Amino acid sequence: MKFKPALKPAWLRKRYKRFLADVVTPEGKALTIHCANTGTMTGCANPGDTVWYSSSNNSKRRYPYSWELTETADGQWIGINTLRANQLVGEALHADAIPELAGYSYLTAEVRYGAENSRIDWLLSTKDRVKCYIEVKSITLLQQQWGYFPDTKTLRGQKHLRELQSMTEMGYRAVLFFAVLHSGIHQVSIARHIDPHYADLVLQAQLSGVEILCYGCKISQHSMRIHAPLSLNISHDAKTKNT
Repeated sequence: MKFKPALKPAWLRKRYKRFLADVVTPEGKALTIHCANTGTMTGCANPGDTVWYSSSNNSKRRYPYSWELTETADGQWIGINTLRANQLVGEALHADAIPELAGYSYLTAEVRYGAENSRIDWLLSTKDRVKCYIEVKSITLLQQQWGYFPDTKTLRGQKHLRELQSMTEMGYRAVLFFAVLHSGIHQVSIARHIDPHYADLVLQAQLSGVEILCYGCKISQHSMRIHAPLSLNISHDAKTKNT
């Protein structure tokens, strides 16, 4: 994924109301930009960090600028726009760049499915293979050298796990795909200290046959792409073990 038009830099003043952030450009202009991230963004929104934002020509948008990336003071890159995770995985699927998910002929996004009226991020299908349902989650929380998901309690995430498990019980293939949008994260664990019920559901889903994949991303102000698998710990909370 290449950013076109090119992203522009600014310095973060503050994030507020979840979806807004105030920044100042190198020319000294103050801007309010949109933040497409509903999470806590712990460690991703420190005042003074460099924000890289995109621009929209849509005249109907109240805020034409969108926060895409954070470049931290210590040189880490973080993907802030969570909508990009699905796009990155989609590009990788089309290119057969994820070996575990290669070889499907048809890829469809945002398909309704399940008993709880959900939308699956990606549905893969081909002849002579069962359908594959893929739920994508982005990871940006870094604590004590571990990446964690979720960064807050997530009823929506719990629902998605139940839906994936129901697909395996019906004989389909189901995949929970973690896209790590933080260059400083090299190992990942489920955040039992944040949402213990989600952690239990992950274990239950895995035992039922849901596959769990975790890939890191290459990130710069010019582009992003799915890169390589990362170590993923499902069975325990690494934060608890290390403290």
